[in-house]
Amino acid sequence: MATEPIVIEAIINGEKHKAEKQAPRENPAHPDEIVGYAPLNTKEETIQAIDAADQAFTEWRDTSFDDRINRMRRAIQKIKDKTPEIAELLAREHGKALYDAKGEIAVSLMWMEFACDNIAEVLKDELHEHDGGKTIIARDAIGVISAISPWNYPISLSTIKIAPALLAGNTMVLKPSPLAPLAVSKVTELIANEFPPGVLNLVHGEAEVGVELTSNPKVAKIAFTGGTETAKHIMKAAADTIKHMTLELGGNDAAIVLDDFDVNDEKAMRRLVVSNFLTAGQICMIAKRVYVHESIYDTFIEKYREAADKWIRVGDPFDKNVTVGAVNNKKQIEFVQSLIDDSKQKGAEVIKLGKIVDENLFKQGYFMQPTLVLGADYDDPIVEQEQFGPAVPILPFKDDEHAIHLANKSIFGLTSSVWGKQEHAVKVAKRIQAGTTMINTAAVQGLDVRFPFGGVKQSGIGREYGKEGILAYAETHVINMPKTLDLPYIPE
Repeated sequence: MATEPIVIEAIINGEKHKAEKQAPRENPAHPDEIVGYAPLNTKEETIQAIDAADQAFTEWRDTSFDDRINRMRRAIQKIKDKTPEIAELLAREHGKALYDAKGEIAVSLMWMEFACDNIAEVLKDELHEHDGGKTIIARDAIGVISAISPWNYPISLSTIKIAPALLAGNTMVLKPSPLAPLAVSKVTELIANEFPPGVLNLVHGEAEVGVELTSNPKVAKIAFTGGTETAKHIMKAAADTIKHMTLELGGNDAAIVLDDFDVNDEKAMRRLVVSNFLTAGQICMIAKRVYVHESIYDTFIEKYREAADKWIRVGDPFDKNVTVGAVNNKKQIEFVQSLIDDSKQKGAEVIKLGKIVDENLFKQGYFMQPTLVLGADYDDPIVEQEQFGPAVPILPFKDDEHAIHLANKSIFGLTSSVWGKQEHAVKVAKRIQAGTTMINTAAVQGLDVRFPFGGVKQSGIGREYGKEGILAYAETHVINMPKTLDLPYIPE
C-alpha cells in the first residue's frame, strides 16, 4: 500500500522549520519503498529550539493547571481522531504489525489521560502546620527538558515524557530516533499546536544534535530512553551543568518458570510466547532469556513450541493474520543473527518457530523468523547480551536459588517475570533485582501506566509512569515559616 513519501519538518518556536538536508526512512517490510523524509537539523537549529523553549518557560511555568490540562486534552482528542492514519504510518516506517502500532498509540493515550487526571493532585502544594510554625512543600517546574526517544516504541516513549513535562509547567525539545521519525513527529505536531510557541519543539538529526541537547547549559533535565552505552555518553555530556536525568535503558529481562507452573495452561504459554516475540522482540521490557525448572523442562519445551507455532505468523504488517512484522533495520537483523550463529557454532540447537506467511516478501524485507535456542551455555552471548530481536534462549535451572542467581547475574535490571503458583512466584519475585517483576505475564501485557516503571543497575535512573513519573518533572521547593525567627543561642 505504498503512497507518496511524507516530508517531516522541525518545529521551532511554534513554526515549521525546513532543514537544508533530509534523511529518507524506508519501509522495513518493503525496503525499496521510501515512507518519508525527516530533517537533518544542525547544531545551530538545535540551539534555536533550546532558546525558544527557554524563552517560553518564563511564562508557561506560571500558567494554571486547568489551562495546561485543557490544552493537553484537546491534543489527546486530535490524536484519537487521527489514530488510524498515524498507526498506518507507524507500521510502514517501523515494520511492526498494524495491531501492534494501534496498541502503542492506545498505551500513549492511556498515559496522557492519566497524567491529565492526576497532575493537579500530585503537584499541589502541601501545607504542614506544626509546633515550629508552617511549612509549604511546593512542586516547581524544572525548566527546559531535552527528550530523546528510541525507535522501537517511538510514540509511547515520547509521550511518556511530553505529557508530564508540559503539564508540570516545563518546556521541551524532543529528538526522535532517525529509525522511526515520522509518526511520532505527526503526534508531536498535534500536541505542539495546542500549546504556546516554544513550549514543545521538535528537532531531528545525528550526533551533533544529541550532544547539544545533552550539554547545553539552558537544558535543565534530560529524559532519555535508549541504550546503556549511549546513556554513559549522555551522563558525561551533562556532568558540567549537573542536569536532572531520567534514563530508561536496556534490559536483559529474565523469565523464571517454576516447577509448579502449569505447562498445560495454553493461555499462559501463549502469554510467554508473546512476551518473547511481540514487536519482533524489539522491546526493552520483553522476556529475553527464559529459565525453566529442570523437572518440567522437556514438557515445557514441547508445549512452548506448540504455542509458538500456533501464534507466530511472520509477514506484512498490514496482513490481519500477521502477528510478527519486520525487524526495524538491517543492522539489528545482523546483530541478532550473529548471536544465533555463535550459539549454533558452540553446539546449541536452533529451532525456527511459527509460519512465514509470504516467502517472497520475507526474502525482500527485513524479516527474521522467530528462533528458539536450546542448549546454550549460561554465559553465552545470546544469554548475557540484550538481543533486541526475535530470538530467545531457554535454559534449565535446578532450584529457586539457582534461578534467582541466574536472573540476577546481569548488569541489567529493567523487568523480569516469574511463572508459577502465585504465592510461590511472589516469594521468588521479591528476590529478583529488577525495577518491575510480573507474575504469570510479562512485557507490555503486564504494563500498568498507573504505577512507576524503570530499571535498577545499568538499566536506568529514575521512574516513568505512575505518580513518580509525574514527580520526575518537578522540583521540590520547601517554604518554611517558623514561629520563632531568632535562634536563642545566637548572640545579639
